[in-house]
Amino acid sequence: MSEMVVFGAGGRAGRAVVAEARRRGHGVTAVVRDPARYPELPAEGVRVVAGDVTDAARVAELVAGHEAVVSSAAVYGAGTDPDAFFRDSTRALLGAVGDRRLVVVGLATLLPDAAGVPLLDSPVLPPESLPFCRAHGAGLEILRAEGGDVDWLYLSPSGLFDEEGPRSGRYRVADHGDLGDRISYRDLAVALLDEVEVPRHRRTQLAVTT
Repeated sequence: MSEMVVFGAGGRAGRAVVAEARRRGHGVTAVVRDPARYPELPAEGVRVVAGDVTDAARVAELVAGHEAVVSSAAVYGAGTDPDAFFRDSTRALLGAVGDRRLVVVGLATLLPDAAGVPLLDSPVLPPESLPFCRAHGAGLEILRAEGGDVDWLYLSPSGLFDEEGPRSGRYRVADHGDLGDRISYRDLAVALLDEVEVPRHRRTQLAVTT
């Protein structure tokens, strides 16, 4: 058993990660902007705290005393600036994580398809989603360029999330992106906790599917 901190713990991926971590006996500090909005999060072994993953000083404070760091935090929609968010949050995490394992939940759209064409160029993607996808990509590029001394992993589905899918406990590592692939948030959390407990992939982008 170990202690891990999860930024963005109130989102769908974050909640699944917290649940899987508790299933395995890990202690969790669940970080959200406003704990009052997530009354369902507190549980045995889960400490819910307020925090902003773009605040480097607060991130460093929250990371202390934990063996692993997970970020599934994101912003989207009117009144938000995803590009600034992912740039600032990635640098805050890199500056605080030290020798801890860092796993960032990412997007399939930053993967190439079987022909090597970025899924970001797929005509099926709605145009309004592209700025958010590119902002996620900016965070990934910072990991690659500035994370040479950090044990990081960018973990994403190879396709789309099966939002209501169950926890099967099974997944496979995909060779490329495929928007026809599906994985549940719960099974992505299984893959993520496997990588936290026994790191096999380091300083890379990894895609999983069922």
